[in-house]
Amino acid sequence: MAREIGVDDQEGFDRPGRRSRPRTKRRPDYSDAEIGVVVSVTRGRYACLVDRRAVSCVKARQLGRKAVIVGDRVRVVGDTSGDEGTLARIVEAVERTSVLRRTADDDDPYERPIVANATQLVIVTALADPPPRTGMIDRILVAGYDAGLEPLLCLTKADLASPDDLVASYQPLGMAIEVVEPGSDLTALRERLADQWSVFVGHSGVGKSTLVNALIPEAHREIGHVNEVTGRGRHTSTSAIALPLPDPGGWVIDTPGVRSFGLSHVSADTIVAAFADLSEALEDCPRACPHTTGSPGCGLDKAVAEGSVSPERVDSVRRVIGGLSTDTF
Repeated sequence: MAREIGVDDQEGFDRPGRRSRPRTKRRPDYSDAEIGVVVSVTRGRYACLVDRRAVSCVKARQLGRKAVIVGDRVRVVGDTSGDEGTLARIVEAVERTSVLRRTADDDDPYERPIVANATQLVIVTALADPPPRTGMIDRILVAGYDAGLEPLLCLTKADLASPDDLVASYQPLGMAIEVVEPGSDLTALRERLADQWSVFVGHSGVGKSTLVNALIPEAHREIGHVNEVTGRGRHTSTSAIALPLPDPGGWVIDTPGVRSFGLSHVSADTIVAAFADLSEALEDCPRACPHTTGSPGCGLDKAVAEGSVSPERVDSVRRVIGGLSTDTF
């Protein structure tokens, strides 16, 4: 005779309980982790300076592919002794104070961060061999203004050509300008770099690595040569690297030479807003004013007519704005 199955007899047929730990939305707290500065990135390895120790790191998977760049302040866990064979892990990137960006071209919607937390942008330009490209200078200036960096124009190879025309062209912008040549005294330039995180940017072959080696002899940056046919330099630096300056101090971030500088992420308003004496003039501009020469009702023209700003300064700013559509090559 079949026995009637009761409720108590069915208890053993329930779904087995979960043995894994339940998921939680709480994230690990890394507030007590050591802070480091990323000074170079090479093939997935991040060289960080942690309390003056050179520490090799990998990046935590959750940070994403491009979440950490040279200049970033990061939180580091694991073995931070810096001893040979040790490896720490970057678990967080501290909020940045500035980011210098560019795009591959003017139609590229994706920004490419170059350097984080720099305070000064040093545009290195040769006066000859290769000849200066004002369109490239203006474009790099635009990216610097967008990032909120203080610009410095450094003209190299003054033994080959006069700097007078370029100096006259950029002085109305109020930016600092230094002129150097092989063997010249770099004291004035060192003073401008002191206590700054200065990112060096320039066209290939302008002598950027030569200048870095003169400022930091132990850097041993590879030096390239200019092609006599094309007038273009060969890339010698393949990735950005932060290098400490000797007395009076500061840091230099050397970057690979660029042959184009896309600016699809920047607007004309951003550029003009970087000039405090021109910002009030923007209030008189019509909506969507491009601020270029001949723009109907542009407040910059009114400012010139009233004498509150010099026409030379407005012309220079408009030339920089024109860099948004200037050929980069």
